[in-house]
Amino acid sequence: MKKELVLTVVASDRPGLVGDISKVVADHKANWIDSSLSRLGGQFAGIVRVHVESSSAPDLTAALTKLETVGLTIGIHDLNTGNAPAGTQALLHILGQDQPGMISRVSSVLSNLHVSIETLESLVEPGSMSGELMFRANARVVIPPQISPSEVSEALEGIAADLMIDVELNEAAIEGD
Repeated sequence: MKKELVLTVVASDRPGLVGDISKVVADHKANWIDSSLSRLGGQFAGIVRVHVESSSAPDLTAALTKLETVGLTIGIHDLNTGNAPAGTQALLHILGQDQPGMISRVSSVLSNLHVSIETLESLVEPGSMSGELMFRANARVVIPPQISPSEVSEALEGIAADLMIDVELNEAAIEGD
């Protein structure tokens, strides 16, 4: 029987980190399913989902924990096999001058509408004309069946002026279509 694990990874960035992790996964005949890994502020951070035979999971867990000796901190979590939220997938794009609290305000609106955030990527970069710091975020969200995408857009537009951000919500193409 297969078991799914989610690994959270943090380390000071250096070459070979992915190799260290993937070797341990492969050595325990586990399958690297998907991941999101990146360098953030000099740190290497990410998440990895693996499948492993239930009988091999304790050995894999012990071997991953030993990677702390080479500077990796790895959290190991049994994947909750609950169903994904039902609803309409949409892509959310946010752009505006950087300021504290932007993600908090936007995520609060989404939470109040029971919209689930599946992925979120953000960055702050100098603006092309002014050089002022601009905040960009892209998210894949799931809008529950009882709410329309236009209702979500309206709710986000309600805070857009206060935050001085542009918000765009588009229904996502389902992967594989």
